[in-house]
Amino acid sequence: MKTIAIIPARYASTRFPGKPLAMIAGKTMIQRVYEQVLKCSEISEVWVATDDDRIKAEVLDFKGNVVKTLTNCPSGTDRCAESIIRLKTDADVVINVQGDEPFIQPRQIGQLVELMKKSGTEIGTLCKRIENSEAIFNPNVVKVVKSNQDKALYFSRNPIPFVRSELEAEWLNKSTFFKHIGMYGYRASILQEITQLPLGKLEQAESLEQLRWLEAGYSISVAETEWESFGIDTKEDLQWVENHWLEISKK
Repeated sequence: MKTIAIIPARYASTRFPGKPLAMIAGKTMIQRVYEQVLKCSEISEVWVATDDDRIKAEVLDFKGNVVKTLTNCPSGTDRCAESIIRLKTDADVVINVQGDEPFIQPRQIGQLVELMKKSGTEIGTLCKRIENSEAIFNPNVVKVVKSNQDKALYFSRNPIPFVRSELEAEWLNKSTFFKHIGMYGYRASILQEITQLPLGKLEQAESLEQLRWLEAGYSISVAETEWESFGIDTKEDLQWVENHWLEISKK
């Protein structure tokens, strides 16, 4: 099974313009993400997919693979789908790694690849057990509930499951909650199909693209991971990383 990783990277971020080119201890963020993905032996090729010439030039400068995409891709999934067409790749599986995860664990990527090797897996993703109550009620933390066969039943920004007749402070003791780790694996053929789907009602309500796939009848296999990396969404996040670099780099 040939598996490639694609790192969607765009310059025009509302909260943090130029984020892929932000410097972290002497290297750009996009280079650090790329190098982390390269450490996963299960990946045959790594590509950065971008619509920006500045990001393209940076990737070429550190001798990485880069593919130029259109500027109007609505999501990283769409950018991945366009990339495999442009690359004319014979890959069986595509792993979508977010471009703002410079500390992503190669073990996580490998775990997702193993999930994609299983017969019947159309789309794969990861989850991690939630260990503090604050995360349960934080709408920025996406939760997932799954079946006994480890298929996603639903994703939500709200707490799921809802623990009826219990104080919220006790929910973590009464049920199990999982945080969705936003990295995906797709069968190459499935990737083309899901990007042709119209927007779903559930997706529009929660602003979660994976709900479009579930609503259309596709299955999303979920593997539980013990690792979680630190994504950089804002300049404040970047400052925190710079302040704690020595501590983080030892992990």
